[in-house]
Amino acid sequence: MSEKTVVLTENAPAPAHVFSQGIKKGGMFQVSGQGPMDPATNQYIGEGDVKVQTRRTLENVKAILEAGGSSVEDVLMFRVYLTTRDHFAAMNEVYGEFIRENVPSGLLPSRTTVFVDLPHEVMLVEIDALAVTA
Repeated sequence: MSEKTVVLTENAPAPAHVFSQGIKKGGMFQVSGQGPMDPATNQYIGEGDVKVQTRRTLENVKAILEAGGSSVEDVLMFRVYLTTRDHFAAMNEVYGEFIRENVPSGLLPSRTTVFVDLPHEVMLVEIDALAVTA
């Protein structure tokens, strides 16, 4: 049976609650839900701007992937949580730019988008990722 490994990095916000930034077991790598926080200050950024928040959130996910020896290319599935359908088009635009920059193979990961209440009022987006590495 393979061992679990906790992945931590200062290049993404510290976990706010009782969970790891990421956890690996075997070839599986789950990145916990990330929000639009600046890793240096652990403060939310981009209040009211889903584009700014989406980009920062994706960069936080990427930092954790890299800390665990993976990349965006290794992601099988992104789950995006938005507070309102009104933000879908703007989020999708930034998401598309990020994927084009970080998945040069063109083999796009799967994605689902869910509309929910998030833990902090300032949060417009949260994203987690499931990756598989060899």
